[in-house]
Amino acid sequence: MTVLLLEDEYPAAERLQRLLAQAAPEARVLAHHDTVAGAVDWLRTHPAPDLILADIHLADGISLDVFDQLVVTTPVIFTTAYDQYALRAFRTHSVDYLLKPIKLAELQAALLKLRQWHRPALAASAVAERLYDTLHPAGSPAVPKTRFLVRQGEQLLPVAAADIAWFQSRHETVTLVTQAGQRYLVDYTLEQLEQRLDGRQFFRLNRQFIAQLPAVQRLHPWFNGKLKLDLQPAPADEVLVSREKAAAVKSWLEG
Repeated sequence: MTVLLLEDEYPAAERLQRLLAQAAPEARVLAHHDTVAGAVDWLRTHPAPDLILADIHLADGISLDVFDQLVVTTPVIFTTAYDQYALRAFRTHSVDYLLKPIKLAELQAALLKLRQWHRPALAASAVAERLYDTLHPAGSPAVPKTRFLVRQGEQLLPVAAADIAWFQSRHETVTLVTQAGQRYLVDYTLEQLEQRLDGRQFFRLNRQFIAQLPAVQRLHPWFNGKLKLDLQPAPADEVLVSREKAAAVKSWLEG
C-alpha cells in the first residue's frame, strides 16, 4: 500500500508514520508535503497512491483545497484536531475522519474500513480481466480493447480507449492519463498494452510511453537523430524517441 502524507507539523507526521508502520507494515510513504501547493504539484506529476493521509490544516491553507483543484480518486483518511470540517471532508473520497491525537486502534479501524471498501472493486476488476483473457487467449487474433476498467474510490469506472492520451511506465507502475488530465493506475505492463491497443491509434514511443495520436502535439529534432515529442496533457518527464524508432513514429503520425 502506497501512501501520500499531508501534514504541516513534523512531530505529528513522524508520529503518524510510526503508527502507520504498526498498523500496516506493508505501507510505504511515497512523499510527505506540508502545503496545498506541494500536494497539488505532486499529485499532478505522480501516479495516484493507494491512500492519502491528510491533516486538515496545512501551511498554506486546508487540505480540502487540494480536492477542489484536482480530480482525486484516491481514498483519504483525514487526521485533524478540528471537527468542523467533517461534512466537507466526507464529500471527498473520505474513508474516515480521525481526531488528534490519533490512537493506534483508530488508525487500524480506518485501514480495515479501507480494505473492506476496495475488496469488491478489486475482485470485480480481476474477474473482468480473466474474462477478457478467456475470450481472447494468447495466440488468438488480436481484438483491440475499446475501454479499460479503472478504480475510482470503491467503484470501477470504464474509460474509453478513445479518451486516453497516453500511458506511462514509472517506478514499476503504469499510469493511464486521459485527454482531460485524469490519472489512473492500470494492471498492465506496456508490453501487454502494445498487444491489446489499436496499433493505428496507439504507438510505443519508448520504454516509458505509449501515446495515442491526438496526444502528440509537436515533434522536435533532438541530439543524435532522436526526436523530442510534446504530448498533451504534458507529462513531467521528457518524451524522447530513439534514432532507430524516429522514422516509424513519423510514418505512424502521417498515417
